[in-house]
Amino acid sequence: MTVNLLNKINSPADLRKLDESQLLQVCTELREFIIDAVANNPAHLGASLGVVELTVALHYVFNTPYDKLIWDVGHQAYGHKILTGRRDVFYLNRKYNGISGFPKMDESEYDAFGVGHSSTSISAALGMAVAAKMNNDFHRQHIAVIGDGAMTGGMALEALNNAGVGEPNLLVILNDNGIAIDKNVGAIKEYLAQIVTSKAYNKLRDKTWKLLGGGTKYGEHTRAIVKQLGNAVKGSILTSSNLFEAFNFRYFGPVDGNDIIRLTKLLNDLKNIRGPKLLHIITTKGKGLPQAEKEQTLFHAPPGAFDKKTGVLFKEKPCDHVQPPKYQVVFGKTIIELAEKNEKILGITPAMPSGSSLDMMMHKMPHRAFDVGIAEQHAVTFAAGLATQGFVPFCNIYSTFIQRAYDQVIHDVALQKLNVVFCLDRAGLVGEDGPTHHGAFDLAFLRSIPNLTICSPMNEQELRNMMFTAQTENKGPFVIRYPRGRGVMPEWKTTFEEIEVGKGRIIRQGTDLAIISIGHIGNAAFEACNVLSAEGIEAALYDIRFLKPLDEDLMHSVFKKFKNIITIEDGVISGGLGSAVVEFASGNNYHAKIFRLGIPDKFISQGSQEQLYHECGYDKDGIVTAAKGLLKGESLK
Repeated sequence: MTVNLLNKINSPADLRKLDESQLLQVCTELREFIIDAVANNPAHLGASLGVVELTVALHYVFNTPYDKLIWDVGHQAYGHKILTGRRDVFYLNRKYNGISGFPKMDESEYDAFGVGHSSTSISAALGMAVAAKMNNDFHRQHIAVIGDGAMTGGMALEALNNAGVGEPNLLVILNDNGIAIDKNVGAIKEYLAQIVTSKAYNKLRDKTWKLLGGGTKYGEHTRAIVKQLGNAVKGSILTSSNLFEAFNFRYFGPVDGNDIIRLTKLLNDLKNIRGPKLLHIITTKGKGLPQAEKEQTLFHAPPGAFDKKTGVLFKEKPCDHVQPPKYQVVFGKTIIELAEKNEKILGITPAMPSGSSLDMMMHKMPHRAFDVGIAEQHAVTFAAGLATQGFVPFCNIYSTFIQRAYDQVIHDVALQKLNVVFCLDRAGLVGEDGPTHHGAFDLAFLRSIPNLTICSPMNEQELRNMMFTAQTENKGPFVIRYPRGRGVMPEWKTTFEEIEVGKGRIIRQGTDLAIISIGHIGNAAFEACNVLSAEGIEAALYDIRFLKPLDEDLMHSVFKKFKNIITIEDGVISGGLGSAVVEFASGNNYHAKIFRLGIPDKFISQGSQEQLYHECGYDKDGIVTAAKGLLKGESLK
């Protein structure tokens, strides 16, 4: 009976005790462990399956955690987590009070840097390498694993530019699998494909491997080929000079990143070469699960449990009623409807076509929808350029990623009053992806920007009407933010109606207190009002709709009628709707008790959306508790 090696590995130190010939078995067991875990606990999958061999090789060759290993982006790092002491708690991956789905510095000493957003690894690793040099620590290795489309991010190229001088002890491993969540796009993707398919280049690559002695210990052959690569690759092998050599990186590859023995030997050689170097590996996303290899976008993060042997997704239990659609689907179908009537409408997304549902428009109107790669800053200014020429670009970006283009929103769009429509998907608490992906800050950091219109729909009909309103009569910069998940209207495809900008609405009359909400969370407030009513407390509910401009007429009517007011937002309390209401009251000399519900001043961990709403106190029960406490004069926190 074969002994399970993975069960004996509690740290990379245990892994390094194994003979090299045993590594293939470890890879097989690690891949099976990941598949088994994710089959029962849906999470990211394809990226980690593709880098199993790389993960094992890195921890086998390098002295982690002394040597610094940074993953970019973190959903490649499941194998890393399992090998670094978290195998027995991996069933809690992405769960409430469990371990994070991404590397997290305070979770393990092996997580050298917290990651979740792409294209950060080279910058972080370079900072560590420079620090080691300044501390006269010349033995420490610094490895950045960048993949899943992250090399298209401008920050990665900025880091390469900086790292090419000063001889930092840095190894960048480019995990080239041809796909992020959706297929990679752009010139860099084409360039990498050219390297992989170039017969002349592959001939040199094979010569490189031969001169390395098939991966023998570092020696004169390695020195010779490094010098040869530095000269020859810049020549006429490709149609243009090697991009990475132009950044003063020593380039190696492309090599098979799923060949554990060859990879281990090559890494052993590379760790003895000083200075910045880049290893280009080719891997298969989803490797080891045929269905994941075939449907790479779907199995980037499968939407539910699946058969671990076949990869077939289990069917959801049938509902006894028609479910409302996801907000993302409503966006995807609505933009097509609008674009069919308005030829100036275009769609833009930074590498999230399927997640945002812009892929619907890309399939039906491919010449009018653009995936610009993982490049949020470029996406915003690209949209601004289109807007100067009379087009109406709908720039669909996850809320957590619009943070990366804050300057562009201010300088390139708002300052110039351009009619760019920002559709901020995954706004508010997103659930299991945790603090790196919560859309917590958009209301607060956008509210301070002049010229912006900021709104949030309470339901699908409101989303459609806000999208319709945003593209009429040059409304200027327009932000629509909506959450991850389903709405509340099974019959959602309603006739378009223009909404008066800056006008809220009253949802429910009341006499005892007022609740002011913005966005989808207003539905929880409505349920809370019904619970309160059954207990003899009549709460009025106002859907403010627009954070900016604020409906001052509605606000005056609220403050003239009520002395007890609760604000609710699925975003940080500091600077958002609650702050706007408090500022209005102060500026107009109103004296009321105002209690603000929302995300507190801390980073919220992972868990289901329902669990996190409850933790933050703005689920139905939390709203009821807050209302009762406010009326009783209790000190609320």
